Amino acid sequence: MSEPVPLRHLGVVPDRDDFDLHAAERAVADLLRALGKDPTSEHLGDTPRRVANAYAEMLRPRDFKLTTFPNDEGYDELVLAKSIPVQSLCEHHLLPFRGVAHVGYLPGERILGLSKLARVVELFARDLQVQERLTKQVADWLQEHLAPKGVGVVIEAEHLCMSLRGVRATGALTVTSSLHGLLREEPKTRQEFFALTGVNA
Repeated sequence: MSEPVPLRHLGVVPDRDDFDLHAAERAVADLLRALGKDPTSEHLGDTPRRVANAYAEMLRPRDFKLTTFPNDEGYDELVLAKSIPVQSLCEHHLLPFRGVAHVGYLPGERILGLSKLARVVELFARDLQVQERLTKQVADWLQEHLAPKGVGVVIEAEHLCMSLRGVRATGALTVTSSLHGLLREEPKTRQEFFALTGVNA
């Protein structure tokens, strides 16, 4: 049996083209009426269209190619992209949460174009989410498609559903992590990852 061809380019086309913008506009207009507002007024007349388009944009990640290169030098130390901006929508309140993601991996046979780490974060962030799931999805996807010796993802984010309503804990950050391979199994490697992210583990 022949060996599989090493991954070089993987076209990533998110399957999220089922938006019905007209239905979304009608729903926003109905919501405004339910809140005692007139969606036909001069100030709110275009709001349903704007809101529908805004949500469609926030929930639709961009296509990209996952580009990898041979690890010819045998690089075996941690590769870490820190403070990748991340923003998503809480699936419980449809309010944003935003912050930063720290994504690292220990290379195997191939290394990844660095911008693709941010693309993978966006791939899963542009959806209705909870932070725990988002963190795990990014780590699992990189482990599956890159086959590194280890993957680590940490996300730190402020949730507007917690800072603007309810407890109104403005500035509170939620920190989540997901680890695979040596970053999970070897204490020194795990410690190095968290130290470089600036997160106390």
